[in-house]
Amino acid sequence: MTLFKDKLKESLKSVLPIALIVLALSITVVPISTGDMFLFLVGVACLVFGMSLFTMGAEMSMQPLGSKIGSTIGQSKRIWFIALISFIIGILVTISEPDLVILAEQVSGLENMLLIITVSVGVGIFLALAVMRIVFNWSLTAIMIGFYTVAFVLAFFVDKSFMALAFDSGGVTTGPMTVPFIMSIGAGVSMSKLSGDDRSDSFGITGLCSIGPIISVLVLGIVAKVKGTYIPTLSDPVSDTREGVARFIHGFGEHLSDVLVALAPIIIFAIIFQVLSRAFNKGQLIRMGVGIAYVLIGLAVFLTGANVGFIPTGTTIGTSLATICGGWILIPVSMLLGYFIVKAEPSVYVLNKLVETMTAGAISGKTTGLGLSIGVSAALGLAAIRIITGINILWFLIPGYVIALTLSFFVPRIFVGISFDSGGVASGTMMSAFVLPLCMGACNALGGNVMTDAFGCVAFVFYRRCCTNTFII
Repeated sequence: MTLFKDKLKESLKSVLPIALIVLALSITVVPISTGDMFLFLVGVACLVFGMSLFTMGAEMSMQPLGSKIGSTIGQSKRIWFIALISFIIGILVTISEPDLVILAEQVSGLENMLLIITVSVGVGIFLALAVMRIVFNWSLTAIMIGFYTVAFVLAFFVDKSFMALAFDSGGVTTGPMTVPFIMSIGAGVSMSKLSGDDRSDSFGITGLCSIGPIISVLVLGIVAKVKGTYIPTLSDPVSDTREGVARFIHGFGEHLSDVLVALAPIIIFAIIFQVLSRAFNKGQLIRMGVGIAYVLIGLAVFLTGANVGFIPTGTTIGTSLATICGGWILIPVSMLLGYFIVKAEPSVYVLNKLVETMTAGAISGKTTGLGLSIGVSAALGLAAIRIITGINILWFLIPGYVIALTLSFFVPRIFVGISFDSGGVASGTMMSAFVLPLCMGACNALGGNVMTDAFGCVAFVFYRRCCTNTFII
């Protein structure tokens, strides 16, 4: 109970600033209907409760399971076995990642499952590569430079309407389902290898796994000659509180089944792993089972609040802001929201906790959190400028990644991995469920091309986070 109270306090501190900003906007420059405001306030309550349960459950189940799997496969001398298991795990934990599903549902003209499978295979390949990097002590910076060069070369051969979506797909894959598992695997493999006690290579696994989807989706766009299209969809207004509550009940049922499907492969894999390795005793298994139940309920409540309460509000706010001062007010509002909204990402807590643990408190969660907030604020400011001006996304991304990768030569090795991991965890559920709809609503209202100008805001968050956290830490 004490642990839940602590998590509840953390969640309140994270979500309350966002709620206050939206309330302030609603009574000043962006009036919101009573029905949408009701959905938003109930959504806030769902986010607070759901995040509390999820983070508690992740600490009890996902992190110890991932760490044990990582340490076990890390002790194997069969390289092909380590790579194969990592590849399978990468696909399993990504194929139903809630953030990825949210992104896929907002794209028209492309089969949702095709995009999800393409992204999942990309994560699987690069998770195997990330584990190999730890085993063989390869340079993270060298790998990043090589594969981002490949990504940017491929970007010139894909349709412009599909390019921003490809870079966004790299950010949404590192969400609440994926991050606790793959980061714990990285920590486990790092602790199991025989060469010394350096744990700096345990970070960077999330950052590497974000490159795979970018390259795989770009390849899909080139091979299949896919063009991204967007058809705006607006939810029906809520007539009364009973209808609003009914939407949340219906949404919870849908997301509960979605999360159960997402967890099922992990649970099955965990059962097989336990039968073969006998890694956990009875008490540990019971604790992990309870933790998985918390993750299931907490993530379903969180996603219900984000989808039912936040997506309509984000679209409404973006559409309204675009009509004020020619849309330029989007810049300060986006930066303000960006500073606080990253604190409401469940994956951020997982990273902060692991950073403090692996560095024995030398890098505090507050320091990492400050870097996250500043970086996301700057990223959303740039995203707003792009929506207003229509500047090609590559004019922002290429210099940004050059700066981030150049900085990596001048900081200690452990900070490179933490910085790229930070970029991944910051671009999660709240980016897909609130910021992206806000950008899409604003872009649509300004008469811009949503696929080229609104998509890409998640990618902005990723690379700006890498730059800022490298600099601050």
